[in-house]
Amino acid sequence: MRASKQLFFVFSNGQATNVYTYRHQVVRKIQGPRTDFSHGNLSPITFDPWRESWFCCDFAGDTDRRQAAYITMASPQPISEREISEMSSMLPSGVVSVVMGQVRGMLEQADSATLDIAVTGEAGAGKSSFINAFRCLRDDDPGAAETGVTETTQKASAYAHPTAPNVRLWDLPGIGTPAFRPERYLEDVGLLRTYDFFIILASERFRECHAQLAHAISEAGKHFYFVRNKVDRELQANARRRGPQSRTDADVLQEIRTDCLENLRRTGLMEPKVFLISCFEPQSFDLVLLQTSLLDDLDGLKRRALLLSLPSHTSTLVEHKKQELGAELWRGVMSACLDGFTRGDAIGGAVPKLMDTLRDYQRNFGLDSASLHRLAAMTGTTYDDLCSEVRSSLGRELVSGTLERLLSQLGPAPQFLIRQLESRVPVLGSVVSGGLSFMAGYYLLSTALSELSQDAERVMQRALQADQLMTKEAG
Repeated sequence: MRASKQLFFVFSNGQATNVYTYRHQVVRKIQGPRTDFSHGNLSPITFDPWRESWFCCDFAGDTDRRQAAYITMASPQPISEREISEMSSMLPSGVVSVVMGQVRGMLEQADSATLDIAVTGEAGAGKSSFINAFRCLRDDDPGAAETGVTETTQKASAYAHPTAPNVRLWDLPGIGTPAFRPERYLEDVGLLRTYDFFIILASERFRECHAQLAHAISEAGKHFYFVRNKVDRELQANARRRGPQSRTDADVLQEIRTDCLENLRRTGLMEPKVFLISCFEPQSFDLVLLQTSLLDDLDGLKRRALLLSLPSHTSTLVEHKKQELGAELWRGVMSACLDGFTRGDAIGGAVPKLMDTLRDYQRNFGLDSASLHRLAAMTGTTYDDLCSEVRSSLGRELVSGTLERLLSQLGPAPQFLIRQLESRVPVLGSVVSGGLSFMAGYYLLSTALSELSQDAERVMQRALQADQLMTKEAG
């Protein structure tokens, strides 16, 4: 009996790039998520996205083993046992309308969670500029907080994040002004009523009003973060007087940090958090470190709200966003699938909500047009340069027809997985092709998360390179 020969296919990210030969005949590339082909004495092959990355196909022939043909295509993220168990416990009903209401409630709860950040400090410390920099806005952008050389804030004003309106930064009147004395300040601005935590902004030297405010906030049981602004001015002044005995930039920054820490500790605060920043050079100092510290001190839906509002300026933030969105992915898929069932079209009916989710992903990773324009303006690069780093098809403009074709081209999920889903998640077993439709949407969104996170990494690197060049030229 003649042995069957095996041809191995390897699936990774992207499109087909390498083509090898069998008996000196080119095996054509396989494009797209599903393709059938036959050539010579090769058997017809269907790309099955639900199997492992290694896929083998038997064909008749001699016992030689020729070179493998490599096909590059995004490998799907398999649905986990944790996710199936979560769906099973949270969605016990088999009634579509009941489950739709439950899933809608979960999604609305996550999206409606608010985070209120109070920004305070002495007049002229740069509170408004800080609020703009935190939201990746320039001082003259639409929606920016009003700035000026004199105190421009007379009452607390909320500024919503441009892509996450549930995250609000409050510009509070400066302490020590005639209208707001330190002894009445916390009561006047409504400390306990509104804000999740405080950022105390200072410029130049540490003052007694900073210590008083920090102590009062701590006594009220609220978190605060002390931010020393305008450190770029200190470094510029040091450069002008630089001589044989002059201090390095690192020495100057360490002296500023130490002075702030020591003064805060004198008020009885044992572990104060101090960050040095420049609102005009947001990537040069501690702004990203401050944002990371805020994330570490939050949990639940408030942490999610802040995380998804932050710019994707580090690989760690990109990965955290990917994990956060991946943990709730099944909810978006279920909502879209059930919407499709109620419309009488399991595939086409799910497309509108899947598109909404994909647009949210683009905004979350900073890949939408508005975010890329803001990033280009902040870093001195061009919008087209940043767009060139968005290489995934789901990172560009979304068209419903294209999305519907992608869904319809997916090969069938393994029957054991469909049966498991439909038996453990009653609503998927109560409608026609419930498990299959769910897995098609799941594969699409999980692939999008993987590819969009890679796009965000590339955009981040291009923006950082441009920002570093701009800073170097300015210096």
